[in-house]
Amino acid sequence: MKILRKIIQIDKERCDGCGNCVTGCAEGALKIIDGKACVIADKYCDGLGACIGQCPVNALTIVERETEEFDEAAVEELLGKTHGKASVPAGCPSANHHIFSSPSACEQAGLSSGCKSREEEKSGLSNWPVQISLVPPNASFLAGSDLLVVADCVPFAYSSFHKDFLRGKTVMMGCPKLDDSKSYIDKFAKIFKFAGIKSITVLSMEVPCCSGLPNIVRKALQISGAEVPITEAVIGINGSIIHSPINPDITAKCPTDRFC
Repeated sequence: MKILRKIIQIDKERCDGCGNCVTGCAEGALKIIDGKACVIADKYCDGLGACIGQCPVNALTIVERETEEFDEAAVEELLGKTHGKASVPAGCPSANHHIFSSPSACEQAGLSSGCKSREEEKSGLSNWPVQISLVPPNASFLAGSDLLVVADCVPFAYSSFHKDFLRGKTVMMGCPKLDDSKSYIDKFAKIFKFAGIKSITVLSMEVPCCSGLPNIVRKALQISGAEVPITEAVIGINGSIIHSPINPDITAKCPTDRFC
């Protein structure tokens, strides 16, 4: 049955196939076909337009026309089927999903021992993209992962971020003050519902605006109905750790390379 409602319309002349809208659509309604963005089926599009802000060429608009109703159950089935099998367009590297493990400094040098200090230089990053707004709920690297949700100022303030927090985790980062909190909640709720997340770590800064990040994650977890253990840590603006139950080896003392 068709009804009159709002839905996304794509100007194929303007669309350059960058794929930003695909990652911006939490419902998985968009796909790149023959180099252009397309709506897979109208029933998957909620018409809210979260994808519009991702388009650099203004190819997406919201129109009102007769079409099939938005089907939330169909969206849930789609996300469940495509999780870990997402077809992601070529183009901007942030529109492509990557899972990788970088060789350590010791491995690169062909050394097997006596290289502990150099081992600490190894990047702990295992997925790409990392921005919350760019990671679709069905990204393959989310499945069964230990998820680290981090405020984007943290890696700049805390010098041992990779070693102490990032390694062994899938990371999503963003700013609860500058970004769209509602879209964050919607996206995390879908991730928690379908991705089989094993644990959640929320890492934020001590500034007041950053306190919104754990609240976003907890609200999304509540909406999803999933039961996932969650821990929180807080970093000071001077690089000290205000609170961290995550790693017993990390103390609340000021790091030696910071002024407290």
